[in-house]
Amino acid sequence: MAKMKFLCDAERCIECNGCVTACKNANEVPWGVNRRRVVTLNDGVPGEKSISVACMHCTDAPCAAVCPVDCFYTTADGVVLHDKDLCIGCGYCFYACPFGAPQYPSPQQRVFAVRGKMDKCTFCAGGPEEVGSKAEFEKYGANRLAEGKLPACAEMCATKALLAGDGDMLADIYRKRVMRRAGRPETWGWDKAYGAGV
Repeated sequence: MAKMKFLCDAERCIECNGCVTACKNANEVPWGVNRRRVVTLNDGVPGEKSISVACMHCTDAPCAAVCPVDCFYTTADGVVLHDKDLCIGCGYCFYACPFGAPQYPSPQQRVFAVRGKMDKCTFCAGGPEEVGSKAEFEKYGANRLAEGKLPACAEMCATKALLAGDGDMLADIYRKRVMRRAGRPETWGWDKAYGAGV
């Protein structure tokens, strides 16, 4: 079974924020929450790079490990989702996540001093509600995976810096890009000697 992952190629990202906009539009993400953001490293100096960051849908997700109510779960595709009906808004997942993926909704949408439920990238895979239902869309956004589509952010990336899909396929694509940039053949011969799965 495919294990869905994101990969951002910093050599191709041009910081256009198309991925951020696509995510907000497809999922109607509330004001004040960015499920995806573009981070620039070494801003304004030689060697500056930009990368698109969101939930990386970790194999052993730290957010799930610290959640006291077990509202995080992993689908058969390896997508890490959460159940907003179980979430108590404690914020442990926010502190555990190295990517800052779980976020509180905007305070303007809540009663003063009430933090509410956490929100995070769903890999456009919806949530635990009935697939395609209005309730699923209102809580979690679009369920593009159920429609056989990739996340909106990756489809919108004009330079194909942001890729989404099966982790093994993404690794192959990235390896070929790196070899091409280095001016080397796309393989070192290891795949023929040891098999492509090594």
